[in-house]
Amino acid sequence: MTDICKLKSFLDLVNVCDNFPYYENDPEEHLRLVSSYFKLYLLGPENCSGPYGYILEWVVDAMPWDGRWAVDYAHKRVTPSPMASKINSQTEVIRDTLLRAKELKRFKVLDGWRNELYPILGHKSEVEKDISVERAASPLFGINTYGVHMTVYTYTDTGMKLWVPKRAKGKQTYGGMLDNTVAGGLSTGEMPFECLIREATEEASLSEQLVRSNAKTCGTVSYFHIRGEQAGGEAGLLQPECQYVYDMEVGGHIKPKPNDDEVEVFYLWTVDEVKRHMAMGEFKPNCALVLLDFFVRHGILTAENEPDYVEIVSRLHRKLPFPTRPSGPTEAVS
Repeated sequence: MTDICKLKSFLDLVNVCDNFPYYENDPEEHLRLVSSYFKLYLLGPENCSGPYGYILEWVVDAMPWDGRWAVDYAHKRVTPSPMASKINSQTEVIRDTLLRAKELKRFKVLDGWRNELYPILGHKSEVEKDISVERAASPLFGINTYGVHMTVYTYTDTGMKLWVPKRAKGKQTYGGMLDNTVAGGLSTGEMPFECLIREATEEASLSEQLVRSNAKTCGTVSYFHIRGEQAGGEAGLLQPECQYVYDMEVGGHIKPKPNDDEVEVFYLWTVDEVKRHMAMGEFKPNCALVLLDFFVRHGILTAENEPDYVEIVSRLHRKLPFPTRPSGPTEAVS
């Protein structure tokens, strides 16, 4: 039986995921951390732009940079400089360096290499439209990452119930934890809804026609996460992230089923059952936030029943520290 003293409040769940300090709450700690990081810059049409990511100092020391990189220790800037070689792609420079780091076993996080690219948004260049990073390496550069999460629910004689999958124990990240019904990372060049359709088929055996006809876009959830050991690889890496959120109400005859090796089983739980497992810390941290957003939008979590309502709602939509659209950089704010 779970010790009631160890149960997490809804605000505790937010704090677990959105755990990078806010300037407003602790300016000294926020400035100490930000000033300790190297910043990722990229080459533009005329000069460098950025920053686009935060890189920890020990990562800079361990990365096998070569002559195709400008590593400025005085100003703590790291920039791929492909013009120094015959390669004219910053993506290729980043990839080659990461492959070398993987070969040298410099970072445990690269053991989970996916052969999947994540975009670095906000960079403006007529020469190189999409600059990307191997998914597993994205926290090494601390770039914004993106994904899609959908909650599938139904109504029964006893009220609303949610479909909740349990992640396979052997998954490299958060193995054995509970998840949102459908979830996945957004790859370079992929639109959120198309990503949702792909993930729904792969993970939950939900047809494209069903998802196109019934899934509803519900905004985003965003947070700035300092990764722990359960995320896979080294603890302390940075992951500012945005999830595109969807809901899908289905009839009782629709039952998600595992279609790959990423999900062990799907449970159909009442809202109270979901809340109980959330309180026990059994959900993947960002999935708990998506569920809180679902509860807010469906009137389950309100100012009347949750004393930290305003804090929770505001924290579900954190301004990310780097550009979020492909139209050029903005000032870094977290």
